[in-house]
Amino acid sequence: MLSAVALAGGISKTFIPKGKLAAQHGGEWTEGAGVGFVKSLGSLELLAAVGLVLPAVLDTAPVMVPVTAACWIALMAGAMITHGRLGQFKLVLVNAVYLALAVFIAWGRFGSWSFGS
Repeated sequence: MLSAVALAGGISKTFIPKGKLAAQHGGEWTEGAGVGFVKSLGSLELLAAVGLVLPAVLDTAPVMVPVTAACWIALMAGAMITHGRLGQFKLVLVNAVYLALAVFIAWGRFGSWSFGS
């Protein structure tokens, strides 16, 4: 589920023009951000979508799943701060749910029982 959220966010930030994003509810933060910054965040979200699924599916470098989840935690903390500053508290709550899912993934995969230990 978290990978799907990252994919949707990444596609929108990477491929939808900034002006169109700014006109949508939840995208108001893009008004004060540069195009490169928005597209960079979108690219990070696309990488997160891949990093949350592909290593486990391919059984190659499975440690990248919790590392990606930890990075997603930092991204969602920033999103919560940004939406909080704009008074978008419902979006802060949504981001908190995504953050909690990432904590669950990171905690479950970094545990002593992970990776065949």
